[in-house]
Amino acid sequence: MIELFNFKIIIVCVAFFIIVLFENILPKEIIKFKKKIKRTLKNLFFWSLNIGLTPILILPITITATSLNLHDYFIIKNIVIQFLFHLIIYDIFLYFWHRANHEIPFLWRFHHVHHLDETLDVSSGIRFHFGEVILSTIVRCVIIVMFNISLLNLILIEAIVLISSAFHHSNIKLPSKFEEVLSFIIVTPSIHWVHHHKRKKETDANYCAIFSFWDYIFRTKSNFKRYKGMPIGVEGDQEQSLIKLISRPLK
Repeated sequence: MIELFNFKIIIVCVAFFIIVLFENILPKEIIKFKKKIKRTLKNLFFWSLNIGLTPILILPITITATSLNLHDYFIIKNIVIQFLFHLIIYDIFLYFWHRANHEIPFLWRFHHVHHLDETLDVSSGIRFHFGEVILSTIVRCVIIVMFNISLLNLILIEAIVLISSAFHHSNIKLPSKFEEVLSFIIVTPSIHWVHHHKRKKETDANYCAIFSFWDYIFRTKSNFKRYKGMPIGVEGDQEQSLIKLISRPLK
């Protein structure tokens, strides 16, 4: 089991390094260095806090859920088909969980913190309030148990989710034609940057995590086109200090 987690960490770290590298070589938006350092440190704080929660809370809950095996439904013998099935199921869950975080006021209190970031880069993809992470961990146990998602598949899927989040939050300037084609399959920066537009109409759209077609299927795709310098954040609100962000959901 430890080898699996180490493999996940290595894969995610390598992917993050590559995305950060391209983000700095080919940036879409020019972010002032002082502002970038200040907000990156803030985002890394949330990430380190969530990493600290992993061994004492998130991991034990997850391992327990994957080991329950309460029924024999959704058992697929072919490991490739099984993995793809679990990936699709988990991605649909992420779509509806993300959507719920916007539509249910209690959940939005926590997810709000993620959206207050007023520009985007790789570090935005790891900026989540620890309350949101804990709630997500508890809720996803239902999906894990219901569909008998194995620990191996979950670790691989979570690695894909983390890499996808880093990619579509990133500030990489992709060739327009390439991104247009890619966006029909997976979530690209232009799709997800629109979700972070300061206007609520756009914030409440483009909920996909890995594959981009759920928004088309469930009619939540925004037709708004990303443009350079567009306002990022939450309509009627602004970025807060670290202390205020931590206590934000309690208000």
